[in-house]
Formats: sequence, C-alpha cells, structure tokens
Amino acid sequence: MFETLQAQPADKILALMAQYRADPRETKIDLGVGVYKDATGLTPVMKAVKAAEHKLWEEQDSKSYVGLAGDPAFGDAMVELVLGDSVPRETVAAAATPGGTGAIRQAFELIQMARPDARVFLSNPTWPNHPSILKYLGMEIVDYRYFDDETRGVDFDGMTADLKTARKGDVVLLHGCCHNPTGANLNAVQWQEVIKVLLETGATPMVDIAYQGFGDGLEEDAAATRAVVAAVPEAIVAASCSKNFGIYRERTGILMAVSKDMSAKGLNQQTLAFLNRQNFSFPPDHGARVVTMILNDPTLKAQWIEELESVRVAMLGLRTQLAGELQRLSGSDRFGFLADHRGMFSRLGTTPEMVEKLRVDAGIYMVGDSRMNIAGLNAETVPVLAKAIVDAGI
Repeated sequence: MFETLQAQPADKILALMAQYRADPRETKIDLGVGVYKDATGLTPVMKAVKAAEHKLWEEQDSKSYVGLAGDPAFGDAMVELVLGDSVPRETVAAAATPGGTGAIRQAFELIQMARPDARVFLSNPTWPNHPSILKYLGMEIVDYRYFDDETRGVDFDGMTADLKTARKGDVVLLHGCCHNPTGANLNAVQWQEVIKVLLETGATPMVDIAYQGFGDGLEEDAAATRAVVAAVPEAIVAASCSKNFGIYRERTGILMAVSKDMSAKGLNQQTLAFLNRQNFSFPPDHGARVVTMILNDPTLKAQWIEELESVRVAMLGLRTQLAGELQRLSGSDRFGFLADHRGMFSRLGTTPEMVEKLRVDAGIYMVGDSRMNIAGLNAETVPVLAKAIVDAGI
C-alpha cells in the first residue's frame, strides 16, 4: 500500500528553520518562525500561566475526559474574551479544538457539511494553512486582493471589488486583527464597508483571530470581530490561545458558530461536537483549563493582561525602531509602513530573490514572500537588519 504514496511539498518555514540551524554565522537572525521571542530570544512561559498551572496541579483530582466540545467553562470564557457583549451568549455554539489550526480545520468541515458547493474567499496573501487545508478537503478557493506591494498597505478598492462577487452560501475568511502574513490591517471605516458588502451579497463571514492583544490591545483587537458578528445573521469565528497566552505547544483553540436564530444553537452545538468526534474525539484540556482559570480569576487575569501588554508594547517599540533606523540609513520614509503595521508580522513587499540575497549576504532568514517576524528582533539586531535591507537595495 505505502508504495503508492507521493512525496508532499516540504513546509517552507520548517525548511527555513533547518537552514538557519545549519548556518554557522553568529550574526544570523531568525525572522521566519511565527512565535513570540523576548529580547533574549526565548519564548517565555507567562507568570500567570505558571501560577495557573501550579494551582491546577494542586487542585486537579482527575484526568478523565471532559466532553466532546471541551469544558463549557472554557467556551464561556473565550466567547466573552473574543465576542464580549456583541451578541447574546445563547446565540453562540462553541467547541474547544487542538489549537487555532484545529479550529480552522473544523470550521472548513462545518462549511463543507452545511454548503458542499460553498466557495471560500481568501485574502491574497493569507496564512498558508488556509489554502492548504481547503485544497486537501477539495473545497473551492477564490482569492481576493488584499496587500498592495507599492504602499505595503491594504488594497481596499481591490478587496471590496472582489468581495462583491461573492454570493449567498459563499464564505469570506477575514483576519480579525494583525493580518498574517502582512501586518496590514483594515481601519474601522473599512471594516464597516466590508460588513456592508457582506450584507449585500449574503456571504457568511469567517473570522480567524489568532493574535488578539498583539496589535492595539485586547478590546481594540476584538472590535472588528465583534462588529462583524453583531451585524450579520450568521458567522463563524476561529480563535487561538497560542500567542496571547504563550501556550503554543498546549494546542488550545476554539471554534464558534454564531446565529441570530437562537433556535439554531442546539443543532450548531451538536454539529461541532460531532465534528470533534470524527476528527479527534475529545479536545486537549490542559491549555484550555489554564486559560479558563486565568480568565475567571481577577488576580491572574490582571497579571496576564499586564504581561500581554508588555509583549505588545515591546513589538511596537521594535517596529518604531526599525522604521526609524531604515529612514536614517536610506534617507527615505518608504519604510514607514513598518511602524503602522500591527502584530508579529510585516511583509516587506520585495521579491524572493531579494529575500535570498538577505539570507546569503547577511544571514537574515525570512519567508520567501518577505514576511518577517518582528518579534524575532531585539534592540541590538534591528540595526543589523536595517543595514542589510538598505545594502540589498530593497
């Protein structure tokens, strides 16, 4: 049987990591891997997480299964964190998943069950796992314009023109905040225009929110998602706890199905539990339990918010420093977009050849589409990167 298997394309980021590890240069900089790093290059465990885990270790008296949709308390806590009071809780079905990726996968399968002929509109570019999973499931993808390589901002006219071609039964996937891979985000006025298009076309929005708290703040980063779900009849939301709680390896995510028709919640909840059963049965509980403890304990929550805010401010500081250093070295303000972008990533908007030149000449490792992880920098490496970019003629 196995002789019929075919080699699959190598993961570009994993291949980049291998190249980085093999590079002997002490001055090399890793801007490829999408994890937060502090000034020492470590992805730390938050103090609030450690405190919750210690409390869990002391109090937990069973490792038995929880439920196909996970602990309902986790669903309640995450719905409040992401959606706030934008919609009544009784309109939201929710199920825990193995990470944000698991939520995305379950969302696509939910769409496939409900509308086998649905087209899924993806921003160009988007997180590579979006099209990868959709292609594996055999679902139709429609790209919509998003990133402008000239301005390094959002091509909003192109985006709205493409979204107007959607129809009822289609799904439009939107990044709730901190767009991956570009870092370029819609403003509040533009979000309202997108909502208007969704209402006109009848397409269903699916929001992927993986970086809440990394952009402009916890509440600010949730504002667009809340505005969307409050305005439309139905919506799908996939959220991740990997970044804002720093629990990457615990694989903690959640999928939400929102319907203004309150009678639909029971069927939606049953369907989410069914999908979990088919794919992995019971979702992981440790990370979800830790998140629930933090969000439900005022002291731990305050500590977590303070830590998350320090992470956000640190990344904004790196962005400002990099944009300023590039302006100093180049004598141009063409890199000002780096300070305007939000989240872990920015896209330089240059060619794969230039990205390779940065790697060969200066040991700068970033994804071939010029996406770079801002959190991979520190105060000492920012000038090194800025000089490499200017020397390369980008």
